[in-house]
Amino acid sequence: MNCNVGKTEQVFRISIGVTIVLMGLYYKNWWGIIGLAPIITGATRYCPANALLGIQNCQVSEKNKVLD
Repeated sequence: MNCNVGKTEQVFRISIGVTIVLMGLYYKNWWGIIGLAPIITGATRYCPANALLGIQNCQVSEKNKVLD
């Protein structure tokens, strides 16, 4: 899996995911489980939806580039 989630998007996804999980716990509702999806995609920095849509927000640093 290639990185396709940038640093800013990673922080946003994890924050939103934690908020959804906490709201689910607060309201004692199983819908809070949905918050795990943005947490997982933020933690792994890979999103299948971004891959399908061709969205690439991850910047490649100079030391990660492969020389041809």
